[in-house]
Amino acid sequence: MKEITIDYALRATWQSVARMYNEEAKKFDSTMAVGFTLLSIDPKTGTPSTALGPKMGMEATSLSRILKRMEELGLIERRPNPKDGRGVLIYLTAFGLEKRKDSKDVVLKFNDTVRANVSQEKLDGFFEVMEVINQLVSEKNIFSENSVK
Repeated sequence: MKEITIDYALRATWQSVARMYNEEAKKFDSTMAVGFTLLSIDPKTGTPSTALGPKMGMEATSLSRILKRMEELGLIERRPNPKDGRGVLIYLTAFGLEKRKDSKDVVLKFNDTVRANVSQEKLDGFFEVMEVINQLVSEKNIFSENSVK
C-alpha cells in the first residue's frame, strides 16, 4: 500500500465531506457555505458581523458575498449593534431559523452515522490527533526550526 501524507488525507476527506454537504444542501435550495453560516449565527442574540469571519475561518470578502446572498433570500437581517453604534449584528429571520434547523439536522445525521460506524476509541484518537494538529498550527510550530521532535 502506498503511504499517503497526513495533509492529503485531511484534504481529500474534507473535500469529500464538503461535496456530500453541498449535494445535501441542493435538496434545500442552499449551499454548504450558507448552512455553515446559519449554524454560526447565534439564534437568540445574533452575532456581530465582524465576529463571523474569524469564527468560521473565512475571509471577509467571501463572507460578505454569502451574507449578501442570505439577506436577499430572507434568511438574515442586519441590525445596528446597540452596544457599538459602528457595528452590525446579524440576526436570523424566521425563515433563517427554519433553514438553520435543516442544516443542524444534516450535520447531526452525519455525526450520528460516523459514530455508529466508528468505535469510541478510534474517535477519541481522531480527536486527539486533530487537537495536536490544531495546536501545532496555531503555535506556528510546523515550519519553525524546532518543529520535528
